[in-house]
Amino acid sequence: FFAERSLWIMLPLAVSVLGLSVASPRIAELKTSGQAVIDRRLSLAALEEEKRIALSDLFIDEAALLAEQAFPLSEDQLILKAKQFLYHSQGVARPSLLAEDFTFMGPFVGGADGLPRADYLKAVGGFNLKEAFPDLEPRFMHFRADPLDAGRIWFTSQAGGTDLGGFLGNEPTGKRFETPPQACSIKFNEEGLVVKYTIGAVMERSIGNTGGLGGIFGPAYAIGKPLPFPEANPWKPSKRYRALMLVGRLTAWLSQKRQA
Repeated sequence: FFAERSLWIMLPLAVSVLGLSVASPRIAELKTSGQAVIDRRLSLAALEEEKRIALSDLFIDEAALLAEQAFPLSEDQLILKAKQFLYHSQGVARPSLLAEDFTFMGPFVGGADGLPRADYLKAVGGFNLKEAFPDLEPRFMHFRADPLDAGRIWFTSQAGGTDLGGFLGNEPTGKRFETPPQACSIKFNEEGLVVKYTIGAVMERSIGNTGGLGGIFGPAYAIGKPLPFPEANPWKPSKRYRALMLVGRLTAWLSQKRQA
């Protein structure tokens, strides 16, 4: 009696276990199939987003705009000429690369109209960075044509060097400078001569040890010999700017308090 009763008790359990073992592959198959459907939907959604991004008016068609410029020199030719200009000490060692109407412009140097050709050759030729920083690394990179300004090549510089020869008339400090990345450009006329050279537009001021400064101001600050005027030192907010920021924070605080 007890054996028969135990059999009847165990029989449903055995059937249940058998059913689960049979159903398990099917459940796994359904899970795999369902995940495949999800993956396909995600893939299609990603493709749709890529299409929307490609058609967005946030971005310009650089290749089309460059072709429309119809500039007599190709992007590759302009990049080669830009590197030639830089190789010859930014044109100082080969002035024939500079057009007669050439101008040089930094964030502050050159004023509103830039430094004229003769003044540039005299000023830049007046000091030798290689003598001050024998291990100077200009690190020129990212050369590309400007699709909105025909004949202009943009590039990036992130320079470094050690003051072993004395900079700007000072004794050598042995200190090394590392500038932040700086946006620079060289613009050519249709004859392939340089008409404008711009440098020193800092792209990320927290990089390096120059206090966010580019050009010659950065190295001078990094070696502890900053030039004696505000533009050659790290940016500091003015009293008016600080007051404006305080008003902004106070307004935001009052707004949050009213909403609470």
